[in-house]
Formats: sequence, structure tokens, C-alpha cells
Amino acid sequence: MVIKVLENLNKDKTLILVIKENDLIKNHPFWNFFNIYDQKYILNFLKNNKINSSSVYHLFLPSNREIVLVGEVKKEKFNHRKAIILARKIIQQSKNLKKKHIILTLNDFKDNSLISDLDLAKILGIQFEIANFEFIEYKTLIKNNFFIEEIQIMVDKQLNKDLINKALEFGQVIGLEINEARKLSNTPGGEMTPQKLADAAKQVALKSNIKVKILNEKQIRKIGMFGILGVAQGSIEKPKFIIMEYFGEGKDENPVVLVGKGVTFDTGGLNLKPADGMYEMHMDMSGGASVIHIISALAKLKIKKNIIGLIPAVENMPSGSSYRPGDLLKSLSGKTIEVLNTDAEGRIILADALTYAQKFYNPSLIIDLATLTGAAMVALGQRASAIFSNNEDLIYKLQKAGEEVGDFVWPLPLWEEYEKDILGTFGDISNAPKNRYGGAIAGAMFLYQFVKNENNEISWIHIDIAPRMTSIDGDYLAKGSVGPGIALIFWFINKFL
Repeated sequence: MVIKVLENLNKDKTLILVIKENDLIKNHPFWNFFNIYDQKYILNFLKNNKINSSSVYHLFLPSNREIVLVGEVKKEKFNHRKAIILARKIIQQSKNLKKKHIILTLNDFKDNSLISDLDLAKILGIQFEIANFEFIEYKTLIKNNFFIEEIQIMVDKQLNKDLINKALEFGQVIGLEINEARKLSNTPGGEMTPQKLADAAKQVALKSNIKVKILNEKQIRKIGMFGILGVAQGSIEKPKFIIMEYFGEGKDENPVVLVGKGVTFDTGGLNLKPADGMYEMHMDMSGGASVIHIISALAKLKIKKNIIGLIPAVENMPSGSSYRPGDLLKSLSGKTIEVLNTDAEGRIILADALTYAQKFYNPSLIIDLATLTGAAMVALGQRASAIFSNNEDLIYKLQKAGEEVGDFVWPLPLWEEYEKDILGTFGDISNAPKNRYGGAIAGAMFLYQFVKNENNEISWIHIDIAPRMTSIDGDYLAKGSVGPGIALIFWFINKFL
């Protein structure tokens, strides 16, 4: 899809006008481009048809020009959150109307926030791309799918069009990487194995200055990551430990390490999930997919940061060789993990990855992304990911990044009192809490034990992306994965870190 600043107002391209409730259409930037007959036609139409946030009107004017009127809330209620949804809504409605070429105005997305025009253009570039995506790799009747080919955006005369174009292209790169991660997550579990996920990381590296190393089962064993081995032992698919390195600032600077959960299919193991809870578990590697494509976006845009990606990739299956409730696994840190529930496998493999990050990279910050708990979804619904951190300043910055880019997060507590819930009886730490309450917190507290250091504690953020694993009504995104955390972490690293 081409997204660029408007060059000329061709009659063969559809104009999209956003009309806020109780606002006068005569105030719209496109109004003076219509001749008097078109203006009369529009005004007469609006006399007989109400405008509100659910309105979408497709009109053919006397001049043969085609327009779409998209309703919005009152101007004083319009905010940046609504602007993000508006961008996706326009793409979805244009696709429904089979419009390949549309013309918009940047002013329709502005509100009273402090978002700059350049940042707004970047954000729109992201939102337009992700709204134009559908997963059709396995469809044979692709003629039923329709995509926007070009978007032109009118901007105020005082703005530098070249800079706006560069900002739109910048956002598109991020949006396209989100879509690539969505493809990985949407791929069926029978196709997306640990090896295939490792291959995807290698493919990304071929197109950029990212180095990739894949540790096999033997190497994982030699290093001592027995948590990863324990979870993987029930599957015929061998585990992989994916390491990605991007040095955009020179190797002397301590890197940020991103850790992504890569469970390519999660049956729950011997603690088997119910049938309706297993359907989407090919997406349990969404954290790993996100890490691959966050690093890809950073590298493509030549962001001057050092970033390491670590992805433990396993399949959690029930078999005669599966790990069992009651097993004790020795982690890379030396701490023992008491297995109370084989369906709490993600935190076990992440524990080894968190230790590996500290042991081999001396990071300035560790961020892990994981579809870790259904409890996070119970707590927050499906509109925000849960975040935990040992650094309050980072929580604030991450929330700010999420608000700007439309990848929302909300903090939950990491109080030391919760440690009692995950203390083991026969091992150091149990992988499941003693009761069913506060499951998202228990998962985060488990991971914290592998970062916690009283002498020199490293800054760490845990993002439970389970609530945002798939799209919901009102997102104006295609069914399936939304690529959670990619826009969030990119924006946070590039702007706030």
C-alpha cells in the first residue's frame, strides 16, 4: 500500500470526510474543493440524515465525485484514542466499499493532545497498515479479499511535505512488521514448530544487520537450561533457543534484552486444557513473534540502540515422556522449580531466558513479552496488556508510549507479599500459586524471582499480552492475532528510553 501526502485532488479517487457530531461540514478542509452544486447536495443530504459516531454515508455527487462521510463524536469529546480507532475504521469501511484509492486529511485525526504532526503521521502509517491486513495464506478463494492500494493525505500548507512523507513511511515499516508477526502467530500449530519459528528469525536477519544464533537441544542442555528442556520433553518437536543481536549503538553500550515466549502450541501438557481453551493455542508464541519483528523494525529504521532478542521455543504436549505435576526442574539460575501445573509452562521457559540474558549480556533493561495468563484477561478484559516492573518510572513511560501508539497497557502490583503465593514445598519456587486468585500477579512474581537481586537489581518489565493476543469487536482489525507489544515496545525504546 502506498501512503503519501496528497499531490492532486483527482476526481477518480474517493474523498473521506470525517464529520464530528454537531460540527458544520463547511468547516471541513475539503469543503472548498466542491462546486456549488456538490455543496448544495451534501447540505441537503445532511438535513435529512443524522451524523453520529456510527454514521457512514457513501455519496455520489452531481459532479460525479465520490465521497464517504464518516461520523464521529462531538469535537470536544474527540481524543487521540478515538483518532487511532478512526484510522482503522476508515480503512475497514473503505475496504467494505471496495475503494482502492482514498484521500484523507491529517486534520481529521488531530485532537487537543500534545502529539506532534510528525508523530501523528507515524502513528497513522502504523494504523493504516495494520487495518489493511488480513491473513489469507491458507485461503484459495482470495478474490473475496480486498485491500486498499493507495492513501493520499492532505496536510496544512505550513507543514513540510517531505518530512510528513518520511514520517508516514516510518510508521508503515512498523505496521508491516506487526503484520509479519501476525502471520507467524496465525500460522497453524502443525506448521509453526520451534524450528519454523527459528527459521523465521533467520529470514528476518537476511534482510538486515541482525545476527541470529539458534541453540539446539544439545546446546541448551550443555548450558543448563533444564526448565526449557523439561517443558519440551513431551513433544517430538525439539526445543530451540533463538538469539538475535542488533547493535545500533556500538557494542560498548549495555543492551536492552527482549525476551519472548515461544510456545508454538500449548495443549497444557498432562494438565490438559479443555477443548475450547486449546483452539487458539498456536498463538502462544505471539511474544516470540513480536520480539522477532520489534528487532526487525528497529534494524530497518536504523534506530541507534543495542537490542538483544531471546526466544525459548518449545511445544507443550502430553505424552509418555511429558514432564509431570510434582516434577522438580533445575533452572539455569540454579533455583529449582516445583511443577504444580504443566499448563503454567511459559514462565518456566522464560525463567531460563531471563537468567541467560543476565549471564551473557549484562543488560541495561530486560523486557519480556508473553501470553502468560488467562487471569490477566480476567483482570483487564481484552483492551490492554498487563504490565509489571520493579521500576516505577519505566511503568509511567511504557504507559505513555502505549497511549500514543494505541497499544495500551495497565500496571498491576508486584508487592513482595505476593512471593508467599509461589514458594515451593519441595523446590524453591512453584510454577503455580496456592489458590486461583491473582493468577497474573503470581505469574509475574514467579518471573521476578529470576531477576531479583538484592545487591544490584536490574530494571525489568514483564508484559502479559494474553489480553491482546487476538482482535475483538471495535478494534477494526482482522480476526486473529494483533501483533501485541510491537508498536508499544518500538515506540518506548525509540522515544522514551
